[in-house]
Amino acid sequence: MTSEHPWQAGTATGIGSYPGDDPEEALRVVLGELPELPHLPELPARGPGADLTGRTAGLLVDLPVRVEPSGWRFSDRPGRDTLRSHDHLTRDLDVLEEVAGGHDGPFKIQVCGPWTLAATIELRHGDRALKDPGAVRDLVASLAEGVAAHVADVRRRLPAAEIVLQLDEPGLPAALAGTVPTASGFSRLRAVEAPVAEDALRQVIEAADAFPVVHCCARNVPYGLLRAAGAKAISVDLSLVPRRDDDAVGETIDAGVGLFLGAVPGTDAALPSLQATAAPVKELWRRFGFPPARLAEQVVITPACGMAGASPRYVRDALKRCRDTARMLYEAAD
Repeated sequence: MTSEHPWQAGTATGIGSYPGDDPEEALRVVLGELPELPHLPELPARGPGADLTGRTAGLLVDLPVRVEPSGWRFSDRPGRDTLRSHDHLTRDLDVLEEVAGGHDGPFKIQVCGPWTLAATIELRHGDRALKDPGAVRDLVASLAEGVAAHVADVRRRLPAAEIVLQLDEPGLPAALAGTVPTASGFSRLRAVEAPVAEDALRQVIEAADAFPVVHCCARNVPYGLLRAAGAKAISVDLSLVPRRDDDAVGETIDAGVGLFLGAVPGTDAALPSLQATAAPVKELWRRFGFPPARLAEQVVITPACGMAGASPRYVRDALKRCRDTARMLYEAAD
């Protein structure tokens, strides 16, 4: 199993976002606490262009955006908001090259997935892009091209690393269920058909040419769709995995797909004992009857979601707990 995944057994990682506005400080924390699978921190506290949507919108090719009171919106030409997105990311990548340029293991970067992006960027007249199939097709093609260039840029800066690409899709279940509100909030947008959703994800995954992870910290994670689209690992909040998903989760494990399990709260909380943190992971695995040794190889321990709302001290404690939990699960399986 290990040959299918770029990480070693007993690994932990983060989701993406962190508090603060200093990219070098955040990256040093990540490298120190998560050396087996570090990632590029996202710092939304820096403002528009550093948030999930704005950061990825800055990667879009020939689709400039701007900030309106209602959020991000496509615009006719690049302006200061697009430039600010580019500046934040360039600064982060310069810091990455300076601080971690010699990293020779897996390294994870995160971008917003096409469906969450389509649900959060507005068309020029104000409706969400998700409402217009033609706009979505343009967005997906632009995103695929932009993400491919981003992966190539990171690869140039980390020439010895294996790039892991995480697509953040918290909005995908709502898009599939037809529960995304219109811009007015008075009605809901039509549900996206599963084959259409799968195809869009596949386009981005295949263009990127990196080890693909899809993160979905919502209920009703579409495991089968994500696997069919090419995801080689799926990242979820462990507390939101109900027993009714057992068949889908079991099929995912059986297929050799990695699971990033959010086992540690993403915001400040009193952490229970190490054993109590690991218990839900063990229980999930026990339900399926897979060999314990396979757990440590296939499962990566993470916080439940991004940690932008946490305190810096808690971030360190939570990341250490993720790493200690992963190590304990590995040692218990030995």
